[in-house]
Amino acid sequence: MRIALLEDEPAQAELLRSWLTEAGYHCYVFTTGEAMLRALGSDSFDLMIFDWELPGMNGIEVTRRVRERCGRNPPILFVTSRHQEKDVVEGLAAGADDYMTKPARRLELFARLQALARRAAQVNDDALEFPPYRFLSDQHAVKIGGETVQLTAKEYQLAEFLFRNAGRLLSRGHILESVWGLRHDLNTRTVDTHVSLVRHKLAIDPARGWRLATIYRHGYRLERFDAAEQA
Repeated sequence: MRIALLEDEPAQAELLRSWLTEAGYHCYVFTTGEAMLRALGSDSFDLMIFDWELPGMNGIEVTRRVRERCGRNPPILFVTSRHQEKDVVEGLAAGADDYMTKPARRLELFARLQALARRAAQVNDDALEFPPYRFLSDQHAVKIGGETVQLTAKEYQLAEFLFRNAGRLLSRGHILESVWGLRHDLNTRTVDTHVSLVRHKLAIDPARGWRLATIYRHGYRLERFDAAEQA
């Protein structure tokens, strides 16, 4: 899971980063809201952790900007020293999904992150269907109507990742880390090659109700396509 951490206090940022890294998360630290928003111009994340008090743009304003740009995903967790009830209400009203006060507690942090990840999941693992596509995880195959399309293991993982995140703008680095487990700064050409193969093998096309768009200098977005709405 890729996590964006917005925290300007060095010791706190390093503490949270070390916890998250040791737990197997990919953590990217930002010290200003402006830097965080600039990163969203070319990258994407599974979850975000925001402090409130920041130089320049505060966490509340960053949250509003993220929601305007990205919609309801990714989930946002506030970790802040502001603890009054009105602060919690304001944070949640701005678009945060959860709120915890400092000092951060390691096990509680992980429990909240896992709960947010579960809530963000769009489908149940036992019923992975996106009509007309039905995913057959035990076969690494996808059924389309009466036809079964066989995929390689990586093609299947990529296809599943794209459909689970339908509607989200996903950077190449995000895809590379989530599907291949590789650092985002490595060559991402393999992502483009596999996306092309998946698009072709599954015949992802507006005629089937789906569109896989390439977003210049960013990545990809798989989205539902309603021909009637486009007419």
